[in-house]
Amino acid sequence: MPAPGENLRINPARLWDSLDQMAQIGPGVAGGCNRQTLTDADNEGRHLFKDWCTAAGMTMGVDTMGNMFFTREGTDLDALPVYMGSHLDTQPTGGRYDGVLGVLGALEVVRTMNDMGVKTRHPIVVTNWTNEEGARFAPAMLASGVFAGIHTEEYAKSRNDPEGKVFGAELERIGWVGDEVTGARKMKAMFELHIEQGPILEAEGKDIGVVTHGQGLWWLEITLTGKDAHTGSTPMNMRVNAGLGMARITERVHQIAMSHQPDAVGAVG
Repeated sequence: MPAPGENLRINPARLWDSLDQMAQIGPGVAGGCNRQTLTDADNEGRHLFKDWCTAAGMTMGVDTMGNMFFTREGTDLDALPVYMGSHLDTQPTGGRYDGVLGVLGALEVVRTMNDMGVKTRHPIVVTNWTNEEGARFAPAMLASGVFAGIHTEEYAKSRNDPEGKVFGAELERIGWVGDEVTGARKMKAMFELHIEQGPILEAEGKDIGVVTHGQGLWWLEITLTGKDAHTGSTPMNMRVNAGLGMARITERVHQIAMSHQPDAVGAVG
């Protein structure tokens, strides 16, 4: 067994193969994925993930929101678990690695520790959160939000998708309503490996970065109502131009974001 503190290296070919196998479930455009939450594809991906985790010697727990937890026991029965993971659901035109890397990367850590005979004092829990993307059932991070006490379970399970299907009914349909109380689990820490989804690391020639801040979101929905008028004969001072108002809002959003650099961003669309 490696000495304490010794760096371990995963099996990159095994991780790459797992990512590729998962990507075959719910294939999307341009080599990406369309594995939206609580669909048949999501169900298939969950079962594959379950099979892999079970083969790695972990035991499964599922809460009432469908969040999946696979535990590798530690040597100290009183030590709180260390969690790793992310989500398996994708956007309709999602990529292969958004969320999935965090889940399967965590599984690869456990596989590597098994290969090396590593024992940990704290239990290790690999997690798949339900509906992190929010593409089908808004808002995003819905089930983890219930886990954290941000949303009630009643609120979450009443969300509708664009076709009118209800979150709670779809969760039951695919068979992933667990018996654990959502949010009852305790954590020592939570780690999430994630693709950057931005250009900074590549621009700076770095392979990995450590997140130091959580991004706060503020959404505004603004309706501007203009007035039809003849283009050539309506004086400028008598026009009601919604497009001009939108342009000014867009410029102001940009100005506000630029005044809070390097951390703030702003977008209109």
